[in-house]
Amino acid sequence: MPRIEVAFSPTIFQHFDKDGKIVVVVDILRATSVICTMFHNGVKEIIPVRSIEEAHEYKRNGYLVVAERNGQKLDFADFGNSPFYFTPETVNGKTIVYSTTNGTNAITLGRDAQEVVIASFLNISAVESYLNARSSDILIMCAGWKGKFCLEDAIFAGALAQRLLTTGRFETICDSTNAAIDLWNVAKVDLTSYVEKVAQRHRLKKLGLDDVIGYCFTSDVTDTIPVLKEDKLVPLI
Repeated sequence: MPRIEVAFSPTIFQHFDKDGKIVVVVDILRATSVICTMFHNGVKEIIPVRSIEEAHEYKRNGYLVVAERNGQKLDFADFGNSPFYFTPETVNGKTIVYSTTNGTNAITLGRDAQEVVIASFLNISAVESYLNARSSDILIMCAGWKGKFCLEDAIFAGALAQRLLTTGRFETICDSTNAAIDLWNVAKVDLTSYVEKVAQRHRLKKLGLDDVIGYCFTSDVTDTIPVLKEDKLVPLI
């Protein structure tokens, strides 16, 4: 029976064996929510890059670039990191280069796994169905905050893990998975109030960027599933 594991940050992820596993990357506030939104609205592909220098080089070569650090848009970028920027008129049919504080680092770390899937509350049911149809072990990687634990990603990891375990097709002997599930069951009783504890929610508020909070915790906005193919994110066909 395939197993579910949770890595609470990319720092911890490096201690897991990812061979033969599906890595599910999660960065609720905001990268994976933004990525799912872009594909929902017709983006052709997204090129995730880790460094500011690499993103800048793509910009010099004529690409549209999303780049932020510590929540703020970088001066050379075309867009900041809010899902509300990426309407169909903006991204349909386009290639976008994407570099963020936490999410793109997590995506690139998982590239040697059997498969890398991008997940958020926005596509949670679609991701659940896709994983249920597979027979591989699942490793949910939380992007966290600068290598550290964050609540919002752990809450999502618990929500997804609980859904998968409830089917009876998966098992876990992972303490992080059980902890994430327990956290989700506490938070889901009043998710809006619980999210007030989230540090990233307050970082975004200080920047005037917290208008995305409710949206990023909304389930099933889209059935699109972004996956990593040859260092680019594309929609699962």
